[in-house]
Amino acid sequence: MVSGKKEDVKLDRKLRMGMVGGGRDAFIGAVHRRAAMLDGGVELVAGCFSSTPEKSKLSGRDLYLPDHRIYGTWQEMVEAEAKLPADERIDFVSIVTPNNTHFPIAKAFLEAGFDVVCDKPMTTSSEEARALIDAVEKSGRVFALTHNYTGYPLVKQARYMVQQGMLGKVQKVVVEYPQSWLLTKIEDTGQKQAAWRTDPKRAGISSCIGDIGTHAENLAAYITGLEIEELCADLTTFVPGRLLEDDGNVLIHYVGGARGILYASQISTGEENNLRIRVYGTEGAIEWHQEEPNHLHFHPKEGPRQVLTRGSGYLCDAAKRATRLPTGHPEAFIEAFANIYLNATDTMRARILGQEPSELELDFPTVYDGARGVYFIEKVVESGSSHQKWIPARWTR
Repeated sequence: MVSGKKEDVKLDRKLRMGMVGGGRDAFIGAVHRRAAMLDGGVELVAGCFSSTPEKSKLSGRDLYLPDHRIYGTWQEMVEAEAKLPADERIDFVSIVTPNNTHFPIAKAFLEAGFDVVCDKPMTTSSEEARALIDAVEKSGRVFALTHNYTGYPLVKQARYMVQQGMLGKVQKVVVEYPQSWLLTKIEDTGQKQAAWRTDPKRAGISSCIGDIGTHAENLAAYITGLEIEELCADLTTFVPGRLLEDDGNVLIHYVGGARGILYASQISTGEENNLRIRVYGTEGAIEWHQEEPNHLHFHPKEGPRQVLTRGSGYLCDAAKRATRLPTGHPEAFIEAFANIYLNATDTMRARILGQEPSELELDFPTVYDGARGVYFIEKVVESGSSHQKWIPARWTR
């Protein structure tokens, strides 16, 4: 793996990680923990793992944490960790709670002087997103958002190829994320993940677009660098009685003239996590599938089609840095997640030592990406409920 680190950036200990959320019966919390610790530079030392103190205690014991570092509320955790000596307190917190709690938790930890890694969507409103930008800028802390699909090596290669002009001028972007897990109203059966993702009080104004459509938007923005100028959305709730949409289709006009199609669905029968993107330029096109992530298809205007493989020596430095295994040995979801943590924590290490992180280390989604994603969700919902065909949707800081 290419480190991208300067010789003088060294820290003689692991970074100390805390976690809010991710307790028993949680899916994404375990993914975050495994990803954060994959490269051996992070250890989990504290957490508030549930909305109930009793369950938090049990979850913390499952992870072999001492009782005095298992907290009953996140507010207790912020206060107690901030009072600990510098060589004991957490360095950063990972927030893996329902959407409606991301903002107050992240803001509190930033203001207490801790770096933050937060699950997406960052907040449930643009007002909160801008307040979080202010908190990051005032605190000077590192803030990383886990749009984990940008961590795949061949997604980084796709971005590099667009930046190098290998596709010419980008004219068309097609990105889709179909699933089928909400084909029936499983939120009424006690399925925890479905229950909060379809609840407006916890998920916010959107289910499908907020949960997976925002991944599709972020992937397209990361690879192409294009900004959305306006959009036209059609949102549908197919399952009777469901409170938020479970299917969305968006037409996009990008700044500069490119056109886009974004489709996200939680009721597409037979689909699992079939995120894929196609980018068409005047000189070539690329195609990448999340369920087959170790291949990137390149279609030049002249010459044979090519399949680029993860782990190969001809890839860009960012793709090499994101690769842990030789070509032919599959890497996937956990490793991509780990690359977000790797770059964010390497940036934290550099800052701790008063040094400037490298460009490769700074390659992770930030608070600005999070704010743009929240704005995208709002404009899609606005368009989906409006009779106006096109809605201006360009986000600015």
